[in-house]
Amino acid sequence: MTYAEFFAEIKSKFMEADVSDISEHLAYQFNITGEASGIFYIEVKEGELHVEPYEYYDRDAMFTCSANTLRKLADNKLDPIMAVTLQKLKVEGNIDKALRLKELIDSHK
Repeated sequence: MTYAEFFAEIKSKFMEADVSDISEHLAYQFNITGEASGIFYIEVKEGELHVEPYEYYDRDAMFTCSANTLRKLADNKLDPIMAVTLQKLKVEGNIDKALRLKELIDSHK
């Protein structure tokens, strides 16, 4: 799978999230390693969700994982905390805001 194919798949999954209850600004960068490697970001700003294939320099948190791990997270088949514990997901930055990723995953319509 190419990065473009993976990004299209993961973007469609995240765009299903209901962010209407999130009032604060959240910005996450994802660094995908291995197959389909690349970088993209997710931002919640003023009640809107944006998923774009670029680096985000003013991010709250940065996640590094494989495409397979992120797919499992997005499908709610792997808990983000468990992924960190199993060393399948590396997190840098504001941990409080990073923990809110689970809200995005759980809010899929």
